[in-house]
Amino acid sequence: MQPLSLDHITAVDTTPIQLAEAAHAAGCRGICLFMQPMDVLPHLPQFDIYTDRAARKALGGRLKELGITLDLAYPFTLAGRTEIDGFRTALECAAELDAQLLNALVYDRDPARRLDKFGAFCDLAASYELRVGVEFYPPSQVPSLADALDLVTRINRPGRVGVNVDLLHLMRSGGSVAELAAAPAEYILYGQIADGAADCPEDRIDFEASSARLLPGEGVFDLAGFARALPEGCPISVEIPRNADLEAGVPVAERVHRAVDGVRKALAAG
Repeated sequence: MQPLSLDHITAVDTTPIQLAEAAHAAGCRGICLFMQPMDVLPHLPQFDIYTDRAARKALGGRLKELGITLDLAYPFTLAGRTEIDGFRTALECAAELDAQLLNALVYDRDPARRLDKFGAFCDLAASYELRVGVEFYPPSQVPSLADALDLVTRINRPGRVGVNVDLLHLMRSGGSVAELAAAPAEYILYGQIADGAADCPEDRIDFEASSARLLPGEGVFDLAGFARALPEGCPISVEIPRNADLEAGVPVAERVHRAVDGVRKALAAG
């Protein structure tokens, strides 16, 4: 079974160090970290690892103490007005924390500019020796696995620039586990896992993704098949935000263990 990482959105009410500690307690080997607070995630605490060098150093030290890797760094959102050079501080921070992959969401509506801007981002990431994974997402301008593969193959840096495949997004975009299994392995760099219902109204896709995913066994997704379809050794993160549980007062440790243990059981059973 592939080792699991803990996605920040599964424990969205934690600081970076608290997330690392929650991952360690749940037996995870890595984390997917929001590198800065975000207005769209109101439960995310305030913290600063960009300009507060002491906080960044403390996080790096704690990751090493716990043996936890920074698997995936968020958020790198590329829109029409995004200035790529503005990411330098974030990339410097990600490199210092030895991030294994940067997660890119692409919203630029202009096809030519979208490719140019993504290419420029990949160039900047490469200057910090960082890899890039595109996360396809139905409401974005890279809505499907096929669209993501088209984008990254145009950049043509297999193993360095590829796709982050979220099982929920795969299913909501009309994709399938079989489609993933047929994708070029050198362009599939990461996997994110959660369960889900057979369908979701289009106007609820964003809410489901950010706040209301299902635990393994509560939905109909083929979690074990998804894991088998990923390339051998591809890391997987547990991405199961459940804001109703958070708001009901369920402790972080309990929410994390429900999610992580549920994924482990689903993968073992498959």
